[in-house]
Amino acid sequence: MKRVLAIILGGGAGTRLYPLTKLRAKPAVPIAGKYRLIDIPVSNCINSGIYKIYVLTQFNSASLNRHLTRAYNFTGFSEGFVEALAAQQTPDNPNWFQGTADAVRQYLWLFSEWDVDEYLILSGDHLYRMDYGDFIQRHRETGADITISVVPMDNRRASDFGLMKIDQQGRVASFSEKPKGDTLIKMQVDTTTLGLSPDEAKQYPYIASMGIYVFKKEVLKRVLQRSLEQTDFGKEIIPGAAVDHNLQAYLFTGYWEDIGTIESFYQANLALTQQPRPPFSFYDEKAPIYTRHRHLPPSKLLDCQVRESIISEGCILKNCSITHSVLGIRTRVEAGSIIEDTLIMGADYYQPLVERQDETVKRTTPLLGIGADTTIRRAIVDKNARIGSNVRIINKDRVEESQREDLGFYIRSGIVVILKGAVIPDGTVI
Repeated sequence: MKRVLAIILGGGAGTRLYPLTKLRAKPAVPIAGKYRLIDIPVSNCINSGIYKIYVLTQFNSASLNRHLTRAYNFTGFSEGFVEALAAQQTPDNPNWFQGTADAVRQYLWLFSEWDVDEYLILSGDHLYRMDYGDFIQRHRETGADITISVVPMDNRRASDFGLMKIDQQGRVASFSEKPKGDTLIKMQVDTTTLGLSPDEAKQYPYIASMGIYVFKKEVLKRVLQRSLEQTDFGKEIIPGAAVDHNLQAYLFTGYWEDIGTIESFYQANLALTQQPRPPFSFYDEKAPIYTRHRHLPPSKLLDCQVRESIISEGCILKNCSITHSVLGIRTRVEAGSIIEDTLIMGADYYQPLVERQDETVKRTTPLLGIGADTTIRRAIVDKNARIGSNVRIINKDRVEESQREDLGFYIRSGIVVILKGAVIPDGTVI
């Protein structure tokens, strides 16, 4: 794996994850209480023995850059690095990144300086655990110019993805973006070719791209430079390359979730609390997910009821009820509060004790965290929010979509999202 350079695409605006991406890049969005989305592909690379890693960024990249710098420091005796590359204007190219392929094209001069055989192109907003070594090994064994990682799909979900057809040798022959009706039926393939059993092949007759690719070094350079108008890998570069290159499919059968919307992000986080086995586990010692070391104290729970939940380090919970929820670092929940089916991202700092005890401060502004006798159901509470006492965040009118940025919240797919740093006064009902 020393001959592989990883390139993680983290430059998208993340509009479907807004307002979580209002002040941060999509790969910097917190997940599972203490991690960030970018930790997933970076950790997969490290666990696969790939230590040369670039992350391409563009929108709201400050917190992402800070996290990468603090989390991933390789020794000076190794060529390993995790380095962020921001979009930049140059005399030759005055434009920002126009798409995934254009982002890689603009830094191709830098990637070409490395003496490697393959480029591994990854997305910065997926939740999965994968050994890229197996993926790259298949790429080499088949003599492929490009290998695409795919997941098997059933009839119910297939039309939501870009699908591919393959021949008996596993070579990709055609593509179709979110097909419906007869077009969808025509995209069925024999997935036993990729290793599924006959019964599994009947259940999963489609294959969908994961947005993960391996390119031979010279092939990536050639396909990017032959048409500067093509700016996207999945929609333009990959389908165009199928005409005159050997494109192979690699079947990935593990858990994979594209965290592209508020609803999928919410569901993926709460799924981590499932018993006895969540679909994705952060407890695999052989392939850990790495993140920044914070040296926080253990969490303190004072006479609380906690069911099917994840409590991150540094939390202080007092006489409250927590059910089917994920609480991020430094979360504070005061007495009498009820938290159900909720993701609370926590806080970046502890509010000074003097400030918390100051009666003048408490009368004018809610303290950092969740106040007393507050109820929160089916919600996402972003970092550093101040939610007062006797607040009810329950989406009482069953609203599906709403934008109340002036009041500190949005509603997406029926999920209330409290903005980062929002102040929700005592007695508020949402």
